[in-house]
Amino acid sequence: MQRLGKILILTLAIVVALATLAPALWMVSASCMAPGEASTFPPRLLPGDPTLEHYVTLFTRLRLLRYFGNSLILSVSITLISLFFNSMAGYAFAKYRFPGRDRLFRFLVAEMVIPAQVTTLPLFLMLNKMGLINTYFGVMVAGMATIYGIFLIRQFALAIPDSFIEAARMDGSSDFRIYWSVILPLCKPILITLAIFTFMGTWNDFLWPLIVLTDDAMYTLPVALANLTGEHVQDTELMMAGAVITVLPVMLVFIALQKYYISGIMAAGLKE
Repeated sequence: MQRLGKILILTLAIVVALATLAPALWMVSASCMAPGEASTFPPRLLPGDPTLEHYVTLFTRLRLLRYFGNSLILSVSITLISLFFNSMAGYAFAKYRFPGRDRLFRFLVAEMVIPAQVTTLPLFLMLNKMGLINTYFGVMVAGMATIYGIFLIRQFALAIPDSFIEAARMDGSSDFRIYWSVILPLCKPILITLAIFTFMGTWNDFLWPLIVLTDDAMYTLPVALANLTGEHVQDTELMMAGAVITVLPVMLVFIALQKYYISGIMAAGLKE
């Protein structure tokens, strides 16, 4: 009876996994189909004559390499900058004593319930006054520091013994030296976890780059792909090829850093 229960659970897990993966697998399959083949009825699951012509079209005729470079520059820059600011703020909230620290942190955490769309218009008006619309820096501003990132770093840094900091201070290290040489190496698991979150969020972000960027040459991949959908609405295979190129980098980053991601999440969730 116990064995039958395990078989049922395993079967259910396999069915759920296949149902979850089915859209992604069909996306890859459709990107290799001949023009019009993905729209036939009944739908085809596999390409009859696999081809890579849609990928060639994206990179040779539609400047996708340019959009790919824009997404890569913005995602890497925002990830590095946000790690620096979030780690400094999280470390300060965890280890420094200053008036109103706990009250300020609770206020920041309470702001996490406010949808990001609510702050979009005020932020856009501020950047417009500063002349940062249609610039890479204008896109970066929104992701330079996040409350969620500060929260994660703080929770992890609370578990670091104060004796490490006191020993470094007795050796004559400055506050920034302690942060750079002691705190950052110890926070490596949660920093990698936060880097994955930030990179994936920035790479997939559509709304903010669409609002800030007006020059077609500066578009990111999601924005360019949305425009491509309007221009080539009938080219399902071309759209699927663009979707594959869009999701491939974030999947590779996630798979490469998966073990750090899991350990970082567990550490941040268990330690106070």
